[in-house]
Amino acid sequence: MVDLEKAPPARSPEGEPVPRADGEGCLVVAVRLPVRIVALVLVLPVRMAWDALVVAGRFLRDTVLRPVGRALAWLGRALFVWPLVGLWRYVVVPVAKGVGWLGNVLLVVPAVWVYRWVLTPVGRALAWCCAGVGAVLTALGRGLYAGLAWLARYLVGVPAGWLYAWVLTPIGHLLAWCGRGLARCGRGVLWCLGKVVTGIGAVLYWTLRILLVLPALAVWRWVLAPVGRALAVVGRELLDALGHAWRIAGHLSRAVGRALAALFRWTVAEPARWVYRSVLTPVGHAVRDTVLRPLAEAARAAGRAGRQALRSARLSVRQARADLRRTLFGEPERTPSVDRREPSGAKARTLGSSTTALTKD
Repeated sequence: MVDLEKAPPARSPEGEPVPRADGEGCLVVAVRLPVRIVALVLVLPVRMAWDALVVAGRFLRDTVLRPVGRALAWLGRALFVWPLVGLWRYVVVPVAKGVGWLGNVLLVVPAVWVYRWVLTPVGRALAWCCAGVGAVLTALGRGLYAGLAWLARYLVGVPAGWLYAWVLTPIGHLLAWCGRGLARCGRGVLWCLGKVVTGIGAVLYWTLRILLVLPALAVWRWVLAPVGRALAVVGRELLDALGHAWRIAGHLSRAVGRALAALFRWTVAEPARWVYRSVLTPVGHAVRDTVLRPLAEAARAAGRAGRQALRSARLSVRQARADLRRTLFGEPERTPSVDRREPSGAKARTLGSSTTALTKD
């Protein structure tokens, strides 16, 4: 059920009214309905045109684009895919197999034989020679390293240790003491400079705060923020109005489409179906029964008569040709036909009866 009564405003524990969370006031609520009506009036033609374009596009897709696409796909397969597959299967693959076998026979097998019976023995001999030379060089290097290490220890290490202990260490201690004194002086100077910089920074901070930050904050708080909230409310209402108008226009467009479909059905489709069922079908049946079937029967009878006449003429011509042949060349000698499937006894009885009949004649 829709609540038609206005809900009482929420109040705080102290009894003061609490503002709504969404920031809507009476002015927003009063302006919302006219804005939505205007948006519906503006959006309805666009939505109906959009639905008409969608229906036309679907019809075009189902009747034209999809068959054309299937035909183009079949044509593309016939012109490109099948020739390329045949070329790959019956030309490239056999040629590649032949080239691979030829490369294996001419290159891989000789290379393996050379590596196994030539390079491997030569490499092992060179490795044995290099191992001997390396052992000799290792022994020489170890002796040279031991001599150089002894010389470096007594010519460089011992004098350097004495120099570090008795010369560099006292000088370093002296320099460290001087550095600590200079560091104390530098810290004092830096402390003074820090105080001066802090004072200058405080003065600049308060100057910038009073001259720039506080006016900018006041402009933001009392001008830009209210204007932004108002623009946000207006934008939200416009978007909501457009959304509601688009949905309502969709329902109206669907209703108009159904009405047009029903009008087309009752003004065109149903009369056409009634005419086809009630007028054309009986007329067609009557024409078929009264005209077409008698014509078909007459045509079949004429065909049968023509075939019989042709058969009679063909038999007459054949009989005349046989009579002419007997007149010119005499009666042809007839050979008795013998059934090869009969057994030998039946064949003998048949020949005997034929001979007896000829003797009696």
